[in-house]
Amino acid sequence: MGNIQSFKPIIDRNSRILILGSVPSVESLNKKQYYANKRNQFWKIIFSLYNLTPLKSYDKRIEFLMEKNIALWDVIGVCSREGSLDSNIKNEIPNDFKTLFKKYPNIKYVFFNGNKSYETFKRKVGFKQYIYITFCKLPSTSPAHTVPFESKLSRWKNILIKV
Repeated sequence: MGNIQSFKPIIDRNSRILILGSVPSVESLNKKQYYANKRNQFWKIIFSLYNLTPLKSYDKRIEFLMEKNIALWDVIGVCSREGSLDSNIKNEIPNDFKTLFKKYPNIKYVFFNGNKSYETFKRKVGFKQYIYITFCKLPSTSPAHTVPFESKLSRWKNILIKV
């Protein structure tokens, strides 16, 4: 079982929305990119919110998020995991949200990409100390979460309401 370290957040001082995954997949770790697995619907959902086709370039995708004041990070900073399934995650240590929210006070909305990120945040970090932030759990964009795309997209449209 390998030790995994999550990426640094993709964020700037204008970010108002933070989307939190659990921890990068094996493919994402290998490519050093958030949501690199082509079967993960994250990028398709994000661009569909704006009636656009996902850009091919990872750098352009990140630029697009920054233009929309959307930041990315993971709840889990370090863990052990065999493969990419969230169900295989063990020994989770959360990222430092206290420092992040202090450094980026414009974050007002946090959306969890799936149940694992939500439950881990609730258990390891907690919500009570962040009363000025609205938290919302969304369906996972992972290929392991077999809900139809349109159903996922309709729930993810909550982001547009906040932008």
